[in-house]
Amino acid sequence: MPDKVVKAGDVNQRVGVEVIAKRGVDVPKLIKMLIANAGAEFASTYYYYTILRMRLAGHEDYKEICEDARLEDRAHWELIVPRIYELGGELPNDLKAFHDQAGCAAAKLPDPPTVVNILTLLLESERCAIRSWSEVCDMTFGKDPRTYDMAARILNEEVEHEAWFIELLAHERDGKIVPSGHFRRGDPGHAPYSKNAGFYNP
Repeated sequence: MPDKVVKAGDVNQRVGVEVIAKRGVDVPKLIKMLIANAGAEFASTYYYYTILRMRLAGHEDYKEICEDARLEDRAHWELIVPRIYELGGELPNDLKAFHDQAGCAAAKLPDPPTVVNILTLLLESERCAIRSWSEVCDMTFGKDPRTYDMAARILNEEVEHEAWFIELLAHERDGKIVPSGHFRRGDPGHAPYSKNAGFYNP
């Protein structure tokens, strides 16, 4: 494939794939990684974070931060899916199969569903996302600018999410102050990196 040249008018091959393959990207492996990460962002995070958020009643500040992370992960899903198809891949035509191959374990409601257990689950879910997106960044750096840019944007937000949940868990469980540098999003799900929104920086 690296030596192949897409013929004029050919709709079966993609120059966007040919170019990054020539640069050393294992495109089938990348597609598989992106599908796994899409599964994590949509099924394992957005869906389960919805359930987890409902159980933070009485902790409105925690709910608001969980909502930001939940909606930003939905924004990540919207970024990933077009890239999968641009590379010639596609989503599994079976929701269970899609869920089961997700790159991170499902963030199911813990038993018992205490605030500490929920915050711990949220924290570990974000850590899995950081590891997964770091792998995509490493694989595409200097070879696939489009995927790298997308992955770096998502990774920036996942790193912020981890810091948020460290701050909340340290306060709730340990009575410690571990500042995250969290700033209130303009709107829920603002996603300043993945939506390319401007930062409030007077």
